Amino acid sequence: MVTKIKPLGENILVELKKEDKTTKSGIVIPDTANEEKPQEGLVKAVGSGKIENGKKIEPEVKKGDKVIFAKYSGSEIEIDGKEHLILKGEDILAVVE
Repeated sequence: MVTKIKPLGENILVELKKEDKTTKSGIVIPDTANEEKPQEGLVKAVGSGKIENGKKIEPEVKKGDKVIFAKYSGSEIEIDGKEHLILKGEDILAVVE
């Protein structure tokens, strides 16, 4: 089952980057063993933008962008077994090119 979510307003849906780390000796440490949440992800859906002073401001990111976002930001949700965040546009710090 594929769940579709359409963020509203200035909200952005980001799939968290899953990183399994490998030690020098070749031991794989799964992402679940790491207490730190990643601050990088892939934009899966973008809201329509925000309205400020009566004017619509388009989001600065688009679906498919790799982004870096502020630590401890957003609301965590699970979609089809994968971790996602719903963030405000202002929580996106950079696009990875």
